[in-house]
Amino acid sequence: MRAYAALAYALAVILFLAVSAFTQDGGLLLREDFNDLENWKPLYFPKIDRHTTYTIEKDGENSYLKAESNASASGIVFKKEFNVFEYPVVQWRWNVSNVFEKGNAKEKSGDDYPLRIYIIFKYNPDTASFGKKVKYGIVKAIYGEYPPHSSLNYIWANRGHAEKIITNTYASEAQMIVLETGSEKAGMWIDEKVNILEDYRRAFGADPPAEASLAIMSDSDNTGEQATSFIDYIEVGR
Repeated sequence: MRAYAALAYALAVILFLAVSAFTQDGGLLLREDFNDLENWKPLYFPKIDRHTTYTIEKDGENSYLKAESNASASGIVFKKEFNVFEYPVVQWRWNVSNVFEKGNAKEKSGDDYPLRIYIIFKYNPDTASFGKKVKYGIVKAIYGEYPPHSSLNYIWANRGHAEKIITNTYASEAQMIVLETGSEKAGMWIDEKVNILEDYRRAFGADPPAEASLAIMSDSDNTGEQATSFIDYIEVGR
C-alpha cells in the first residue's frame, strides 16, 4: 500500500501519541534545527522493505537532516501536535540533489519525490460525518488508533504542472501542493514559507481540523531512482 493510504495506517499507531509541549517565543511556536532526531519517530510502510535513510549531517556549527533514498520509501514523524488556527505558518529550508526522471504527481507509478513535507491533520470523531465515523472506526478497531483526517503534501516535483494543487493518486484525503519543480534549482538551498490554513481551504474547500503534526519523506520506490536531500530547519509560528 502506497502514499496516503500507507501513511494513514502507519501514522495511526505512532503519530498522535504525544501531546503538545512547545515553548512559545513571540510568534514562533517551534524551530527544529536538526541537531539530532530526538523529536522524530520513524515511519515505515507495509510491504516496503527498502527504507530511506535519515541522518544528521554536521558542517561546523551547522547541522542538517540528510535523507538518502534509493528505490526506497520511509519517513519521519514529529512527535508533537500544534494548533493550526493559532500557528498556521510553516517555514523551512531544503535542498535536493536531483529530481526523478520518471516522477509524475498525476500517476501512481510516478508518485515519488526527493523531499516532501507533510502537514497531517488529526481526525476528530466528535465532528465527523456518520460515514467517516464508520470508516475511521473500522481502522481504529484494527490498528488501535484513528488514521489522520487529511493531509497537505508540499512537494518538490520533477516537472511543472498547470495546477498548483493536485489530488494524490492514491487518496483524495491527501492534497499535493507543488512548491518547486524540475532540476534548475537542484543543489541550491531554497527557503519556503506557507500558510497551511489558506492552502487547506484552497485544497479542500473547508477549514481543517485544529490539531496537526509534521512529517518528512523522501521516497523513490515507484520510480526505482535515487536522490540525496537536506533540510536545514523547520519553523511553525504565526
